[in-house]
Amino acid sequence: MKAMIVREFGGPEVFEAAELAKPEVKPSHVLVRIDATSVNTVDTMIRQMGEALPLSPAAPALLGMDFAGVVESVGEGVKQYAVGDEVYGCAGGLADLSGTLAEYIVADANLVARKPENLSMREAAAIPLVGITAYEGLVRAGVKAGQKVLVHGASGGVGHLAVQLARHLGAEVYGTGGGDKQLALIEKLGATPINYMTETVADYVEKYTDGAGFDVVFDSVGGENMLKSFEAAILNGHVVSTVSMLEIDLTPVHFKGLSLHVVFMLLPMLHNVNREAHGEILSAIADISEAGKLTPVLDEMHYDLANVADAHKRLESGAAMGKVMVDING
Repeated sequence: MKAMIVREFGGPEVFEAAELAKPEVKPSHVLVRIDATSVNTVDTMIRQMGEALPLSPAAPALLGMDFAGVVESVGEGVKQYAVGDEVYGCAGGLADLSGTLAEYIVADANLVARKPENLSMREAAAIPLVGITAYEGLVRAGVKAGQKVLVHGASGGVGHLAVQLARHLGAEVYGTGGGDKQLALIEKLGATPINYMTETVADYVEKYTDGAGFDVVFDSVGGENMLKSFEAAILNGHVVSTVSMLEIDLTPVHFKGLSLHVVFMLLPMLHNVNREAHGEILSAIADISEAGKLTPVLDEMHYDLANVADAHKRLESGAAMGKVMVDING
């Protein structure tokens, strides 16, 4: 099968074409012919840092995590899928799990679900990693109807799905962005846009919550931005972080009685623990999508397997709007 591999970690130019043996299905797994995959920030981190990052595979490495495609064969013990089923998932590209920058993947059946019928393969392949992250964070924070939810980075990969899922749960949603295109997208998704470049946290907390704060703050930006999330949260509120690898003063968390939820959705893949939860979340997201409540936003640029380096460059440039996609067999 055709694939793009990395023999030495570094810049986007490290990708090289390779012809690999088509993998064989094994018990509790499915062999999927991949139609499309997406590029996530963690994919670029692995490509850059290699084995300096604990979750990285050893070189030569086959990267890529998300996929949508068609089941070609099923392993022993798999009852929920059959040949010809259209599925999607996040099942490879780290540790000892072979990735999606290839024509086929052998994926743990617990990590996949049936593709939403109303979405194309490209749209479905945009969802798994960011969708599971958004869903898990909102559920752990207990988001419910009538609450006010603030999403930082609301036009990003995780953020734009968090906005839609929070609205599905009945929340009143607000989202931060830093440019006209981003703010327009946030409004289109059904959230009240907030320009973080022109409005202070104190300003928009006063404007939209009468100074009380938001019930839940979903922070997909992370880093020092978490201090803004603490400031924006209501007393005894919830803050969800997807990027929390830093030293930070938790004094505001203490004095506001906040609950901090750190979401690292790769844990079931890395440790082979509770993987079935990912399949269940993807099934739930498929239902939400088919109900017309969630649609991923795709970047306008099109890439295929041969120019995956350009797809990585596109994501790293910051110019993309929506998920950067790579067509494989589609």
